[in-house]
Amino acid sequence: MLRYVQNMGRSFMLPVSVLPAAALLLGIGYAIDPTGWGGESVVAGFFINAGGSILDHLAIIFSVGLAFGMSKDKNGAAAITGLVSFLVVTNLLNAESVALLQGVPAEEVGEAFGVIENNVLIGIVTGLISAALYNRFSETKLPPYLAFFSGRRAVPIIAVFVMLAVSGILYVAWPLLYNALFNFGEWISGLGALGAGIYGFFNRLLIPTGLHHALNSVFWFDTVGINDIGNFWASEGEQGITGRYQAGFFPIMMFGLPGAALAMYHTAKTKYKKAAGSVLLATALTAFLTGVTEPMEFSFMFLAPLLYVVHAFLTGLSMFIAAAFEWTAGFGFSAGLIDFVLSTQVPIANQPYMLIVQGLVFFVLYYVIFRAIITMLDLKTPGRDASVLADDGSSAVSDDSVQETGQSGGFDDKYSQQTDKILIGLGGKENIDTVDYCTTRLRINVHDDSKVDEGQIKTSGAHGVIKPGKNNVQVVVGTEVEHVAEEMKRML
Repeated sequence: MLRYVQNMGRSFMLPVSVLPAAALLLGIGYAIDPTGWGGESVVAGFFINAGGSILDHLAIIFSVGLAFGMSKDKNGAAAITGLVSFLVVTNLLNAESVALLQGVPAEEVGEAFGVIENNVLIGIVTGLISAALYNRFSETKLPPYLAFFSGRRAVPIIAVFVMLAVSGILYVAWPLLYNALFNFGEWISGLGALGAGIYGFFNRLLIPTGLHHALNSVFWFDTVGINDIGNFWASEGEQGITGRYQAGFFPIMMFGLPGAALAMYHTAKTKYKKAAGSVLLATALTAFLTGVTEPMEFSFMFLAPLLYVVHAFLTGLSMFIAAAFEWTAGFGFSAGLIDFVLSTQVPIANQPYMLIVQGLVFFVLYYVIFRAIITMLDLKTPGRDASVLADDGSSAVSDDSVQETGQSGGFDDKYSQQTDKILIGLGGKENIDTVDYCTTRLRINVHDDSKVDEGQIKTSGAHGVIKPGKNNVQVVVGTEVEHVAEEMKRML
C-alpha cells in the first residue's frame, strides 16, 4: 500500500509540472494590466486567458497525468484511457445530467454535482482507475475477428463501461464524500494562521516518505474547496487569505535553507571546507532560485535528524507568521525566486515583499540555530568528517573514475559514471526490477533489497538513500535526476 501511495505521489509531478507555464503566462498578463486584470489590454487578456486555460482544466490534466504516470509502461493509451474515463464520469454526473435523472431544475441538484467537472479529486479517482484498467487489460487477446481491438486499444473501450458503474457509485457516494471534504476544508480554514502552520510542519515531515504530495493536493488544489494555487493565480478569493498555504514557504526556501547551508559551511573542518562548500552552494542556489529543496534537505536529514525536525518546525512557524500578517504570494512550481517575482504581479498578492523581510529574519534564525546545534552536539554534517563528506556527495565523479575511463568528465560521461556507481550499489543490473523518477529522486524497485549498498550509492554523489518499503529504494540525485534515470534505462 505504501509503495502504491508513493508511486501516486511521484505521478502527481507530471500534471503539477505544467503549472509553471500557467504561472508564467498569468504573471506576464498581470504585469501588463495589473488593475484591469486583462480587461483593459488585449495583450494582457491574451496571456491571462492562456494561463487560465490550464488552471480551469486541472482536473482533466490530473486524470490524464495520473493514468499515464501510474501505468506500467508509460504508454499513451493509458493517457487516452484517463481522458475517456474523466469525460464519461463528468458528463454523466454534471448538474444538467443529474437534474435530468432526478426530474428537477439544475439549481436544485446540490453543489456537489455542480462542481464535479473541475474537481481535482474526480480527476485523481478516474486517473487511478484508468491506470489500474490499463495495467490489467493492456495485453488482452481477442478472437481474430476482433483482433484490431486487442491489447492497448481494448482498454479505453473497457473503461467506458467500467465508468458507467463508477458513475453509478459516485451518484450516491459523491455528495456524501464532497460534503465531508468540504467540512474538512472549512475546519482547516477556520483554524486560520494556525492551520497554515500545522500544514507547513507536516509538509516537511512527510518529505522523506514522498507522501507530502498527497497532503499538498488537499490545500493547493480543488479537492476540499481550498484550491489555494488555482485561486491565487486566478486572482480570486480574499486578498490576504488566498495564498496563505504557499506564502510561508518563500522565506524558508529562498532564505532559511541557504542560512542553514552557511551554518554547515562555517562549522565544516578547514580541510574539508572547499569540498563541502561546493556542494552546499549548489544546493542553496537551487533552493533559492527554483524552490527545489530536497538536495539540501537530504544533506542533513539522515545525518542529523534533530536538525530536520527543527527545519520542519521553522517551516510551520514561517507559514503561521505569513498567514497571521496576511502576507501572500504564490507559486506555480515551488517557492523560489522565479515564482516569487512572477507572483508579485498577481493583483491578489498582498504585501509580498514583506516575505523578503521575513526571509532575512529566517536566514539569521536558521544560521544561528543550525550552527549552535551542530557545534554543541558535534553533528557530522557535510564537511565535519571525511566519510560524511563523501556520503554527502562532495564529488559526483571521482578523479579515479575519470582516469579509468580516460575521459575528461563531459556531460554524457558524467552521467554514465554516476549511473554506473548507483547500479553497482543497487546490486547490479540483474537486481533491478523497474526504474522511475520524480523531481529529484530515482525510484527503483529491486528484486533483493539486501544487496543494496547505501555507501556505494552515495559515492556517486547521491544526496541520500531511502528504503520506504520492501524492495523499494529511492535515491536522491537532485534536479538532474532525469538524465541519470534515462542513462540507467539505457544501461539496463
